[in-house]
Amino acid sequence: MRPGRTALSEHNEASQGRLRRLNLVLQVPPIALAGAVLVAFDHKSPWSTVALVAGVVAAVVAMERWTADDLARVAVPCLAAGAVVWLFGALVAGSSTAFYGLGVVGSLVVPQLPRHRVAALLGLAVFIAAAGASRLLVTQDDVGGDLVAYVIVPTGVFVLATALLYGNQRYLDLMKETRDREAELAVAQERIRFASDLHDIQGHTLHVVKLKTVLAQKLVHADADRAQEELREIHALVADTIAQTKNLAHGQRRLNLSVELENAKNLFEAAGIDVRVDRVAEADPRTAELLGQVLRETTTNILRHAQASLVRITLSGSGIDIVNDGVRDGPPPALSGLSALRQRVAEDGGELTVEQGAGRFRTAAAFPQAGAAPAPTTRALEGSR
Repeated sequence: MRPGRTALSEHNEASQGRLRRLNLVLQVPPIALAGAVLVAFDHKSPWSTVALVAGVVAAVVAMERWTADDLARVAVPCLAAGAVVWLFGALVAGSSTAFYGLGVVGSLVVPQLPRHRVAALLGLAVFIAAAGASRLLVTQDDVGGDLVAYVIVPTGVFVLATALLYGNQRYLDLMKETRDREAELAVAQERIRFASDLHDIQGHTLHVVKLKTVLAQKLVHADADRAQEELREIHALVADTIAQTKNLAHGQRRLNLSVELENAKNLFEAAGIDVRVDRVAEADPRTAELLGQVLRETTTNILRHAQASLVRITLSGSGIDIVNDGVRDGPPPALSGLSALRQRVAEDGGELTVEQGAGRFRTAAAFPQAGAAPAPTTRALEGSR
C-alpha cells in the first residue's frame, strides 16, 4: 500500500479542521468580548442596546463563518445588518461605536473577494464615512468632535483592520499553496521512485531476453537443444520478472530501510507533520526489509486515519518504534495491512505491537534475536509544520 495523493488530501483536511478550531478559540472570543464591552459602555437606551447587540452578533457570526472558510454564505446579511446598525447609531442612538459590526464584517469580507477588492474597500469606507457624517444632520453641537468620532475614527479603523486582515489572508493563501506544492512534490517523488524500481526490475530482464532471443534464433537450426535451453531460460526470466512486478505493485519488493525513512519523513513534512527520527543503531540486515514494510504501512495509516501533528520514529538494532499523537475519538481503525504484516513478522521470529492510549498511537516491530550493527551517532530529523 503506497501513501499518495488521497492520503495527503485527507490529512490536509484534518489539518484545516485543527486550524479552524484554533481560530475559533483565538478569534471569536475577543471579537465577542470587545463587542460586549462597547455595548456596556455606549448603550443609551433599550433600543440602542438592541441595535448594538445586533451589530456584535453580526460580527461574531461573520467571524465564526470566516474560521470555517464559509464567509460567503453569510456575508450579505451580516453586511446589511452592520450597515443598518451603523446608520441607526449615527442618526438615532448617537452611538459612535455602532460601526463595530460593519467594521468587523467588512474587514473580513473584502480580503476574501476574488477581485475588485480595492473598489469594495473604497466603497465600504465611503459608506462608513457618509453614514457617520449623517450625524451632522441631527446635531451640530460639536461638529469637530462628531467628525472625529463618527467619520475619521470609524473609517480609519475599518481601513486599517482590512489591510491587516488582507495581509493575513495572503499569508494563509501562500501557506496553503506551499503545502499543496509540497504534497504534489512528495507524490511525484514517490512515483519517480516507483518508476525507478520498475525500471530496475524490467530493464535488465528485457535486455537479457533480447540477447537470448537473438541467440536462440541463430541456434534454432544449428543446435536445437541449445536453442530450447535458451527459450526455457527466457521463459523463466519473464516469469520471475512478472512475479517481481506484482510484488512491487503490492509494496512487497525488498525495501531499503534508509530510503523508506527518508521517504516517510518527506511525506510527513509535506502533510505538515513534525517528524523526529532517532537512529539509535543500524537495523540488522536480515530484518531491515520487514522493518521498511512496517514503516511504509504505518506511514500510510497515519496519513489516512490519524490527525497527527507529531510523529516519532525510533530505529534500533532489533526493531522500529513509531508513535504519533493523532488518535481520533472512538475505537481504533481496522488496519488490515498491519494485520498481514503481523504474521510475516511473527514468522521471522519477531513481534508486531499496535497500541492506542493517552492520545497516542504506537506501532512497533521488534526482533529480539537480531544483532545490531555498530550504533551511529543519534540524529534527529525535524520537519516543520
